[in-house]
Amino acid sequence: MQSYPSTCPCQINPTPDTTSSTLSYQDCCQPYHDAFYNEEVDGSKVETAERLMRTRYSAFVLVKPEYIVKTTVPTQQSFLDVNAIESWAKETDWAGLEIVEHTPKLGKRHAQVEFKAYFNAKDNTASLEEKVQAHHELSAFVKVTNKANHDARWYFLDPTIAMTVTQKQPCICGSGEKFKRCCGGYL
Repeated sequence: MQSYPSTCPCQINPTPDTTSSTLSYQDCCQPYHDAFYNEEVDGSKVETAERLMRTRYSAFVLVKPEYIVKTTVPTQQSFLDVNAIESWAKETDWAGLEIVEHTPKLGKRHAQVEFKAYFNAKDNTASLEEKVQAHHELSAFVKVTNKANHDARWYFLDPTIAMTVTQKQPCICGSGEKFKRCCGGYL
């Protein structure tokens, strides 16, 4: 049986703004991860882009690469390397997450989350302050609606995936709009 941390990984913030009331993994990201792995839902049925960002960060910390793949916009999923994601997640000494800003509504179906994912550097000669480093990112998310059942889910738009899509082609998220008027502005 796998043991889980008492404090949810997405609740650990190594900056001076750390709050004293944190959620346990069981009350925070675990229900989303469990639902995904139990195939009750696909794991991306979260309320906001910020919540999806938090569940994805926790999935990196807890080495759940399949969750990372399935919460990326479906047309990009086949381009992701599960083994590389798993290796990177295992090799990184995660130190915490800070949500800098969440912009919940950009246009009809997009949102952005600016965050800092902290990790410990492997340099043994560095001071304590130099050891903790941050990956600072402004991530884009899209809310995709399944036309058959009108079920809406948030997905991460991965800007590192090279896709051959022109500005006038239908958008990769399946919205029916042209790429340039939809996700093209965020990739």
